[in-house]
Amino acid sequence: MDHIPADFADTQGVLRVLEEVERWLADRSWSAADRPLDQLLDRKRAAGTTVSVVLPALDEEATVGAIVEVIRRELIEGLPVPLVDELVVIDSGSTDRTAEVAAKAGARVVHRDDVLPRIPALPGKGEVLWRSLLATEGDIVCFVDADLRDFSAAFVSGIVGPLLTDPDVQFVKAMYDRPLGDTPGQGGRVTELVARPLLNLHWPQLAGFVQPLGGEYAVRRCLLERLPFPVGYGVELGLLVDALHTVGLDALAQVDVGVRVHRHQDGQALGRMAAAIYRTAQVRLSRGHLVRPELTQFERGPEGFVPRTYPVDTEERPPMAGIKEYARRRVA
Repeated sequence: MDHIPADFADTQGVLRVLEEVERWLADRSWSAADRPLDQLLDRKRAAGTTVSVVLPALDEEATVGAIVEVIRRELIEGLPVPLVDELVVIDSGSTDRTAEVAAKAGARVVHRDDVLPRIPALPGKGEVLWRSLLATEGDIVCFVDADLRDFSAAFVSGIVGPLLTDPDVQFVKAMYDRPLGDTPGQGGRVTELVARPLLNLHWPQLAGFVQPLGGEYAVRRCLLERLPFPVGYGVELGLLVDALHTVGLDALAQVDVGVRVHRHQDGQALGRMAAAIYRTAQVRLSRGHLVRPELTQFERGPEGFVPRTYPVDTEERPPMAGIKEYARRRVA
């Protein structure tokens, strides 16, 4: 057999991946309007599927109440069958009125430290999402960030929809436009500078995801409980990559829900987020050890630039299925 040059083989491999991504985009990318609410309610009632919506929140009193009100008004109350069976805000230590505002709007508020108290809580969004599995019951768990403005119920119904209508789909991300102030399409800076290059280079099957780091996604509990959770900002990348390896590309999907408006972080905070995301990718690539799990940034002080060193999130929580409290509850 003639020798096939390595660069030719590599090119063929890249073409195959591109074809797979293009096929996936055609088969597994939808709009929220593709599945009307009455259709979803019919499917939900017929299957007896339950849906939990979780809002992880830290000092979000300005926005959390409006999000809860929209979900209650449009997806719970006045419907023949509620689309959302459980609406939970997990407060991770707010110092403002987040918990009070969320409860008044109609959410069940759970404090992070009250869930699985035998394991001391770590700071980070992923920690809250991991613990939320013990604080909820739904067959489908839908995560929504609590800092969204001009919130639309389509953020929930859109991404829950494929899970109610297609038994082969297990993980659905929202996709949307992300403006930066008045500039369209310039939000998601960490996505474009860090996450998208990492995914394209190392997990090219995931290159079709428009918002891989977006905080709005719905997942079947039977998958979530099998995945490890990075405790910090790397949780979205980690869950997406691990879901790919656990259930395959065709079990993943995305739904266009319009425009996402939210509070933007400053450049230094974005740097810390980027470091955590890179670390999450690094662990999945090598399962090795970090040389230095810290990030040094600089701030100008009265006498020049001052270094500030922050730890990079290095902890991950194991799959919830292995936690004895969770296993006992599932058996019961």
